Amino acid sequence: MAAPILSFENLGLSQGTHWLFRNLDIFVGERDRLALIGRNGAGKTTLLKLIAGQIEPDEGTRSVRPGARVIMLEQDPDVGSFATLRDFALAGQFAPPAHEVEAIASQLGTDLNREAATASGGERRRAAIARALASEPDLLLLDEPTNHLDIDAIDWLEGWLSRYNGAFIVISHDRAFLTRLTRQTLWLDRGGIRRNEIGFGGFEEWMEAVYAEEARAAEKLDAKLKIEAHWLERGVTARRKRNQGRLAKLWEMRAQRAAMVGPQGVAKIAVASDDNKTKSVITAEHVTKQFGERTVIKDFSLRIQRGDRIGIVGGNGAGKTTLLKLLTGELAPDAGQVKQAKSLDMIFIDQQRSLMQPDKRVRDVLAEGGDWIDVRGVRKHVHGYLKEFLFDPSLAEARVGTLSGGERSRLLFAREFARESNLLVLDEPTNDLDLETLDLLQEVIADYEGTVLIVSHDRDFLDRTVTVTLGLDGSGTIDVIVGGYADWVAKRQPKNAPRQEKKTAAPPPQKTAATKLSYKDQRDFDLIPKQIESIEAAIARDEEALADPNLYSRDPKKFDALTKAIEKARAEKDAAEERWLELAERAEGLGA
Repeated sequence: MAAPILSFENLGLSQGTHWLFRNLDIFVGERDRLALIGRNGAGKTTLLKLIAGQIEPDEGTRSVRPGARVIMLEQDPDVGSFATLRDFALAGQFAPPAHEVEAIASQLGTDLNREAATASGGERRRAAIARALASEPDLLLLDEPTNHLDIDAIDWLEGWLSRYNGAFIVISHDRAFLTRLTRQTLWLDRGGIRRNEIGFGGFEEWMEAVYAEEARAAEKLDAKLKIEAHWLERGVTARRKRNQGRLAKLWEMRAQRAAMVGPQGVAKIAVASDDNKTKSVITAEHVTKQFGERTVIKDFSLRIQRGDRIGIVGGNGAGKTTLLKLLTGELAPDAGQVKQAKSLDMIFIDQQRSLMQPDKRVRDVLAEGGDWIDVRGVRKHVHGYLKEFLFDPSLAEARVGTLSGGERSRLLFAREFARESNLLVLDEPTNDLDLETLDLLQEVIADYEGTVLIVSHDRDFLDRTVTVTLGLDGSGTIDVIVGGYADWVAKRQPKNAPRQEKKTAAPPPQKTAATKLSYKDQRDFDLIPKQIESIEAAIARDEEALADPNLYSRDPKKFDALTKAIEKARAEKDAAEERWLELAERAEGLGA
């Protein structure tokens, strides 16, 4: 086995009065493609800086192969001391060749003459990528490389890394990026680290196996550990079931929406009946918007219904923000008209997270300093509500400025999702989030009763959340596609790729024997969605009753009965969702 590019033995770093991590052994081989996974606050970025040699550990020995270049692409590049982005890109420990920097910047669409002080987050990120890649690294350390990049830039970066001959370690919330590029995984968990020779595509299955083994081992220990182990195992299993149920619900919504959409790729929504009109939230008719000589939006028509989840995708400058402003009424069209329902009550969460003031306590942000918060008409204790958003309840007294970027985003979601609304607008919501928080956000969107507009470059996130995708290519024409990002890509690919499906040989007879679901299966498939709605309504009623702060002291038997009823109902809902998902997959396979 060849000597590693870099290794750490017995790495330890203290944080205040406790160890952030300790006794970590890490090695990086010549062609390793490592995903670094862990919750927000686990220390992923800190570990990457230790590996880069930017900070010193309290314990351990770092070894780097002589002559090896270790380059780090930071999450927030510091360009403040440079006049232009070019000055920044040409600086650095290894002084990258100017022609290489220029070539990469050109392919990323970056103007290096831009003043560093006024450059946007995306422009700074592109300049930092040009500097890092042009420095000919042997080991590349990437901290959220896709943040502030559009889809075209992410595709370019994926292509470069797939051809790259060195090693890399990457922290990212972008599941598609990780799945396509990584071949090994480092899992930073509760102060320790595990390595597995699988890419991110196998991580969740591995994680579940580890937690299940811990649960079995903990059964031999005391009751407290048993409870914790049960929570770990149940939490992971429940999340998998919720994910299945959520995707099943999304497929159903897409099927319903497909019935209202005209030919694929045409930016028009068919008006089926007056009943549809009453459900309309936003209606755009023949909308055109120009800036100078350039037509950004051209003859665009769309009817957004109650409950739609609309994804907006496209490259930088394609018109995503313009389209969002037109739909929400912030911007007026040059031609055509946009109408919003009079009852529209909007929550807008932007990528700047501008509402989070660093000197405020978490309790101040959520409940104006109190103990209770009204969550869409239901009263909840701050500590319990924090747990719903994956926070330790003790963080109620923490200052916002001490939270990580991902934790601040999660806190903002907790605050905003508590408000009554019927339109949720999310502008690049996935920046700075860890994978568990992304799962949580997807659940919140799935359970949201109103309409959702999402601008995002996160392809996997869009595939898991939206019912309709609006795809912009910069020409002014907007594709309207039922489904997510992958459906938009599939619609565009035939323009450049030959179709071969008609030449495929006929399938074997045994595969076509069954052509439809049995009577019982079809009946279950039709009735289960209403059954799930009924269970959800019962859970909501019981949870509302359980939210009474005086219930336990007044009527402990009722408190206990409600708790058991909710647990039983959730189990019934999980079973129903699994059954419906199984039938949906079977029906799809049969073409039903």
